[in-house]
Amino acid sequence: MTWLRDLGLGIRLAAAGGREGWARTALTAVGVGLGVAMLLVASSVPHLLDQRSQRGQAREESLVSRDGDAVPKSDTTVVRINAATEYRGRAVEGFLMRPEGAHPTLPPGVARFPGPQEMVVSPALRELLTSPEGDLLKERLPYRISGTIADAGLLSPGELYFYVGSDSLTPADGGHRLSGYGSGPAEDPLPPVLVVLVIMICVVLLAPVAIFIATAVRFGGDRRDRRLAALRLVGTDIRTTRRIAAGEALFGSLLGLLAGVAFFLVGREFVGSVEVWNHSAFPSDLTPAAWLTALVAVAVPLSAVFVTLVAMRSVAVEPLGVVRHSGGRRRRLWWRVLMPAAGIAVLALTGRVDEFTPVDPYPIAGGAVLVLFGLALLLPWLVDACVHRLRGGPLPWQLAIRRLQLNSGAASRAVSGITVAVAGAVALQMLFAAMGDEFERTTGQDPSRAQFHTYSEKVSGDAATRTIEAFRSTEGVERVIGTVESYVTKPGTYGKDEIAPTTSLSIGDCATLKELAEIGSCKEGDAFVVHPRGDEELSDWVDETARKGEEIELNSAIDWKPGAKSVRWTLPADSRTVTSAPDPLGEENYGIMATVGAVDPRMVPTAQTVVLVKVDEGVEDVAEYVRNTAARIDPGMRIVTLRSTERERQYAGVQTGLRLGAVATLLLIAASMLVSQLEQLRERRRLLSVLVAFGTRRVTLGWSVLWQTAVPVVIGLLVATAGGLGLGTMLTWMLAKTVTRWWLFLPLAGAGGALVVVVTLLSLPLLWRMMRPDGLRTE
Repeated sequence: MTWLRDLGLGIRLAAAGGREGWARTALTAVGVGLGVAMLLVASSVPHLLDQRSQRGQAREESLVSRDGDAVPKSDTTVVRINAATEYRGRAVEGFLMRPEGAHPTLPPGVARFPGPQEMVVSPALRELLTSPEGDLLKERLPYRISGTIADAGLLSPGELYFYVGSDSLTPADGGHRLSGYGSGPAEDPLPPVLVVLVIMICVVLLAPVAIFIATAVRFGGDRRDRRLAALRLVGTDIRTTRRIAAGEALFGSLLGLLAGVAFFLVGREFVGSVEVWNHSAFPSDLTPAAWLTALVAVAVPLSAVFVTLVAMRSVAVEPLGVVRHSGGRRRRLWWRVLMPAAGIAVLALTGRVDEFTPVDPYPIAGGAVLVLFGLALLLPWLVDACVHRLRGGPLPWQLAIRRLQLNSGAASRAVSGITVAVAGAVALQMLFAAMGDEFERTTGQDPSRAQFHTYSEKVSGDAATRTIEAFRSTEGVERVIGTVESYVTKPGTYGKDEIAPTTSLSIGDCATLKELAEIGSCKEGDAFVVHPRGDEELSDWVDETARKGEEIELNSAIDWKPGAKSVRWTLPADSRTVTSAPDPLGEENYGIMATVGAVDPRMVPTAQTVVLVKVDEGVEDVAEYVRNTAARIDPGMRIVTLRSTERERQYAGVQTGLRLGAVATLLLIAASMLVSQLEQLRERRRLLSVLVAFGTRRVTLGWSVLWQTAVPVVIGLLVATAGGLGLGTMLTWMLAKTVTRWWLFLPLAGAGGALVVVVTLLSLPLLWRMMRPDGLRTE
């Protein structure tokens, strides 16, 4: 009851403190509210990922067949082909679909099946197609928009997605028959090394939030302590005074909880219109987990009370004044070093992480938290030790250093969030650099010879010739390598366990074939038997099928598709044997190569057209011109961009999550520094007015504010760099990796320095206002 009475008195004092009291309480509420909003967003991530995964699986094909047997044709079946493309670096996903009955199954979010040459699109794609920015994409998707995909059929509000109706698509054109949606494959579990990375991301992004909340509840400490001295004068003891102070902090934290909920609810309504690196979310996805919300609601007020009680232990509130510290008092170092040392010890005892053992997240997260919070505890001691050794310098510098010498605690608390965030970011970047080789592989592709690889299963007439000519006439295209490709077999009857000799057949013009093999001279009507380099066993296998002067079976589906008709072709007896050469994809093509004059592509039932395109990358939007040409040739033609390296999808997803979280944390840190700076200026209003009244120039005071912020930040960045490198080295050792980059902290340190400049500039208007002579007034 005594605790409740004293806490209640503190709440009454905070609520009845007049304009000054409410201003101080408002600053605390805003600071705590920003942190609470960030925690609510973080607690919504599991629900967001779960909802996104469910919607993704709901629109996956449940039963698919290309031969018409596994899924029989019915009134509800649909034949469709993937028609995904890319537009100015953004993925545009979609399908070309033809119903096979009167009641075709509908994808999630689609109310009516699109008719021939009609298209159902996502809201974001509709907006893009109707804007001038989407003119080139409109050429690729020239269909009439007949409907909009609802949220249930989209991963995010910014997703570019479509379904196009067709009346001519068949399995022969590459179409796949499906009977329903909703049984997409489950996601593969994350590898252990990525689990460690995700744990570290959570720790690094949330640790600054906790520190910021702890800092916010101490706003207005100087004025509060003077008010508590008056209570001591009327008879309250020290313990009662501390509980009253805790009640004031409790009131601010409770208002901060309400403010955080308000910030979260208002911000959630606008989250669908915000895209970061082409990622967004539906407002309904940001739903915090109930137990995490309850934990935040309980932990924040309790933390406010605990932090205030701890802070009051270093303040002697007496009836006639407040004594914060004596002249000879110095901060103790030994206990501050224990926490980061304990964190390193926990990580070391956890041991190495391998790909076979499940990862226990608690010791890793606990060790990282101890290290990062230990750095925050080290910062006040280092700032105090450094500023007490500084002497002389220009007047603004002396004003700033003298202020820090008198009380460096507030400045240290203000930059502790940056210290923790930068230290964690340095450790994460070291991990990413060390793990990059594992999740990034060399593809062997040569983008200098070709930038795009296209393939289509729609082969009719002189398809290869028309495709090549269409790409060659496209703006910005320099060279085209185009072939019609299929597999051919040796005719004959084979037993159940026998494998028919099989090899590949590539049909193209002489210029194209010279890019794929060392054929030397070539004229229309020539054919070649191509052996792989340095592999005699595989060359013998090619010769089993490619028998000069003998027949070859062109329909490779004859053995597995019932009713398939035999198509024979005789390999010319004068065909030369040559050696293969690597193509721009880094692959070797061997088997049979023939010009169009030797074999008509229309004779090959199971062929596909493959084209490699080299472009002039100096031509603006050349990639879009190439994709538009592909769409005109065949809406189902697939286009792949050649890359020398390829990043594993899960690794890329984790990295994207880190970027999104880092942006949010950086904004929170900037807001926390600004709020803290404004609170310090309010506390010093009378002092600033006195200095101006005695003739101090405003520019001098402006520079002093800059130096007062910059000195702790510089020291904090040095601590963050050293701590981040140490933590990153330990985590890299745990994953049995080697540190590859030691200079990754430079951009992060630069970001911290930029924050100092931004916060100082934003605080200048209030500084000019605080320096008016009327600030000397008192009541």
